[in-house]
Amino acid sequence: QVQVVESGGGLVQAGGSLRLSCAASGTTFRLNAFGWYRQVPGRLREFIATFKDGAGAAYAGSVKGRFTISRDNAKNTVYLQMNSLKPEDTAVYYCNSDVREGLLGYHPVGAWGQGTQVTVSS
Repeated sequence: QVQVVESGGGLVQAGGSLRLSCAASGTTFRLNAFGWYRQVPGRLREFIATFKDGAGAAYAGSVKGRFTISRDNAKNTVYLQMNSLKPEDTAVYYCNSDVREGLLGYHPVGAWGQGTQVTVSS
């Protein structure tokens, strides 16, 4: 089993940056299976980023070039560096412990954290 806890959200001006953290704990997990999603009230939870099998990472088109996913195995933590933030990035950001790639996109099948609020002001 695995537990995940997101942190690092807050209020930031458009054009600014934030780094979100996803801290993992439990008996067994692989950090390279983790990924990030976000959700606005009234909308479906949206895929943001995950690590690709082999090397590199996959990103939603809306954040590609601005966001970077990374991990620190010693700290059991996955990060989401968010740069050049826009008001449309405002959402609750969630971490999932097991994101799989399928024919139709990416599927979150692991444990969710509680989410962390990101608000970008114009």
